[in-house]
Amino acid sequence: MTLEDQIKTVLPDQPAGKEALIPLLQQVQGALGYVPEEAVYLISDKTGVPASEVFGVLTFYAQFRLKPRGRNMVSVCLGTACHVLGGGKILDALQRHLDVEPGETTLDREFTLAEVRCLGSCSLAPVMVVNEDTYGRLTPDKAVKIVERYR
Repeated sequence: MTLEDQIKTVLPDQPAGKEALIPLLQQVQGALGYVPEEAVYLISDKTGVPASEVFGVLTFYAQFRLKPRGRNMVSVCLGTACHVLGGGKILDALQRHLDVEPGETTLDREFTLAEVRCLGSCSLAPVMVVNEDTYGRLTPDKAVKIVERYR
């Protein structure tokens, strides 16, 4: 099944108005994990909202993603405490190990790497979260070993 066919199975057959824009975007993202460019044009046709406005909504709201996410989300804290205690080194090590920049997903779609400003665990600095699991007092080597457990 093509990506366009997948999107069409998610979207209702009947036309929708502008008020359906966000729910339609949520439906597509719920089904696919992100909102591909093809969906923007199909939703634009269905709602009558210009594609440029649909893109505007997608980029305005943090809940929407234009790229697929990896199976595992790795967030490295770069808040003040984490930064001072080596958060940048943790991020650098993971970038090298996973061969991605922050905000990108590995080619095998196993991992998405993100940098965040605060995870609220300053007493454990430096900290990263993999999916729902928090890891603190990290070194670059420890962070890489932890991430490898998720493969």
